[in-house]
Amino acid sequence: MEGTAGKVIKCRAAVAWEAGKPLVVQEVEVAPPQAMEVRLKILYTSLCHTDVYFWEAKGQTPVFPRILGHEAAGIVESVGEGVTELAPGDHVLPVFTGECKECAHCKSEESNMCELLRINPDRKVMIGDGQTRFSVNGQPIYHFLGTSTFSEYTVVHAGCVAKINPQAPLDKVCVLSCGFCTGFGATVNVAKPKKGSTVAIFGLGAVGLAAAEGARVAGASRIIGVDLNPDRFETAKKFGCTELVNPREHTKPVQEVLAEMTNGGVDRAVECTGNINAMIQALECVHDGWGVAVLVGVPHKDAEFKTHPIHFLNEKTLKGTFYGNYKPRTDLPAVVEQYMAGELELEKFITHNVTFSEINTAFELMLKGQSIRCIIHMDG
Repeated sequence: MEGTAGKVIKCRAAVAWEAGKPLVVQEVEVAPPQAMEVRLKILYTSLCHTDVYFWEAKGQTPVFPRILGHEAAGIVESVGEGVTELAPGDHVLPVFTGECKECAHCKSEESNMCELLRINPDRKVMIGDGQTRFSVNGQPIYHFLGTSTFSEYTVVHAGCVAKINPQAPLDKVCVLSCGFCTGFGATVNVAKPKKGSTVAIFGLGAVGLAAAEGARVAGASRIIGVDLNPDRFETAKKFGCTELVNPREHTKPVQEVLAEMTNGGVDRAVECTGNINAMIQALECVHDGWGVAVLVGVPHKDAEFKTHPIHFLNEKTLKGTFYGNYKPRTDLPAVVEQYMAGELELEKFITHNVTFSEINTAFELMLKGQSIRCIIHMDG
């Protein structure tokens, strides 16, 4: 990295030129970081379903050409003007949301939704000057979630970068920058199940499995996984699920099934599907008096949550969460330390490894439902 600061870097990136078409691994130019930005050398990135969703361009305004990717780990190559908390050589996790540490949200102990740097899927340029840092033969290539980690080098706002222990294995902790923390934090930071409690997890994809892992670590006695796909059940057992329910196998609504299984309802429910019906079921399946349901999934823009107010009068609680209520810069270093101390089992989330030149294989595995997390090694 010596001698590259302040200069344009040519490197490989996987560019999405069209919706649903294979990514093209090709040479791009990456401009130096501007004020309050850092340029990172990405060593490992992984594929999240959100990348696939925007690559398919279903349900949102398509933006192409674009460099996707938002779950990664790397090293700071250079920093822009005004950056004081990061330096070349630091080991870091770029995050799709940020922490400016100055707005009301960042100063609040109850929120992680930074006014300046919270997630914005529609933003395709840097917030400082409204320009891209990527180009191919002079043509701008757009950013994704402020991270664009499907590139050997990327430029990120300094407020979206968490400095971590340099001894941490980057090929493992990279999963902390999105999926794991979203699900795990939804359980331990928001639902907060007590030891010996019962927890229902709706949706057993990567985020749901992380939520189940949170329930396991919290000491829940029963963790009931709910999913329409029974192929996920064996894997879910490895993440702490003690019982598994397929709503299609029952004539009663699944919330009634869960209530009967648990003598009136579960203590906590965490919804990780984005399906509005599952969200309603999560609330309605918790016990009156103390039950808490937490919504994690992102619903369709036209979805409406409809339930009878009696559920709230009966002292059930409905909560939402974003990125597991973790503040990226403040909290992620401590989560990494939890892993380093053996308190978190990240390895079981990693089901596949591919080289950067094989990145389209990672998409194929996810589309077939064969991977939880596929780690992409940028040096291959």
